Amino acid sequence: MRFRSFSSSGCALAAVALAAALIAGPAQARDARWVGAWAASQMVPEAQNTLPAEALTDATVRQVVRVTAGGPRLRVRLSNVFGTAPLAFSGVRVAKAGAPGSSSIDVGADSIVTFNGREAVTVPAGAEYVSDPVEFAVAPLTRLAVSFHLPAPPAVQTGHPGSRTTTFVAKGRRLSDRSLPGALEVVRWYQVSGVDVEAAPRGGAVVTFGDSITDGYGVGPDHDERWPDFLAERLQADPATRHLSVLNHGIGGNRVLLDGLGPNALARFERDVLAQTGVRYVIVLEGVNDLGSLTRLGPASPEAHARIVAEITGAYAQMVARARARGIKVIGATILPFATSGYYKPPPETEADRQAVNAWIRAPGNFDAVIDFDAVARDPARPDRMNAEVDSGDGLHPSIAGYRMMAEAVPLSLFAP
Repeated sequence: MRFRSFSSSGCALAAVALAAALIAGPAQARDARWVGAWAASQMVPEAQNTLPAEALTDATVRQVVRVTAGGPRLRVRLSNVFGTAPLAFSGVRVAKAGAPGSSSIDVGADSIVTFNGREAVTVPAGAEYVSDPVEFAVAPLTRLAVSFHLPAPPAVQTGHPGSRTTTFVAKGRRLSDRSLPGALEVVRWYQVSGVDVEAAPRGGAVVTFGDSITDGYGVGPDHDERWPDFLAERLQADPATRHLSVLNHGIGGNRVLLDGLGPNALARFERDVLAQTGVRYVIVLEGVNDLGSLTRLGPASPEAHARIVAEITGAYAQMVARARARGIKVIGATILPFATSGYYKPPPETEADRQAVNAWIRAPGNFDAVIDFDAVARDPARPDRMNAEVDSGDGLHPSIAGYRMMAEAVPLSLFAP
């Protein structure tokens, strides 16, 4: 047998071309840069936020998200992060959503979502699954409906209770139906953790990382009035920042140090910040629940007060180091005053802890930059409590006007190249 001789460089080029031809499918025919356009922190829903297994048996779930960046193509990320068994999805579709609070979609603007070229996908326990790119152009601040069908319910549900957006659950495979009359309506998200879009030049994401103040406590369903929502609108209104999206990774009741409502902030930092698509900035606003919980059921010793300040700021330092190692700019946000909170009833020692934590946040070098929400929200005459103009009435959470003031207090210069 005789062999024809080839140069080593020719063999290498031929091998690369053959491999590319074998691997690349139609959806991956061109290289793309991606950025997260919408995301939500995942957790195991509490009992009152868990759907009955029967509701998710042979069920279509349609949920609406608002993307904060636009692009010619998108990807959907399914989540089974807290599942204990594989979860089968028989189909997924995306569509332009109809009126707020409605299950209606624009059937002329919808598309099948595939995974490795197939409509069905099974997501392993503890995993997430990113779809193939979908040729589906969206503009910034578009409301997008993501519908999926589950043949059988998850063993353990994964979701985000603080959606502030109505989700519709209907029996049967009804992914393409214009609306879902008679569907169960809940204000929660399930099994979808993100939507990416093909990035514009210089595209990047800003993650807002926090607790109920970031999650939007007090915001009515389908209103998009959380401070990250207002921040996204500001970024899109300014040509200098229009290339940036906002990903809201707040969880109501979340703490820096201890699990409670959702995993503690340090535990979820990898998934909810560092692993987010195209993240370039993170704003950290966490700690009020740690401070308040210390004395909620009784007084704490001076040693306990000193320890919690050290542990919170130590956790911040961990987040900063891990983010900087990935080239992410870390912006610290000061903790808002809460002396009149009827839930925590904080003693003067807790206010001293808050001041100590905020002093650490403001100290040069600890964060890459600072947003002083404390200065925006506090009553000048009594700085341990919120200004009435900002307070929702519970002494802990801002009002809608307060959320808007918070967003307006974010210097857009922080996001300069």
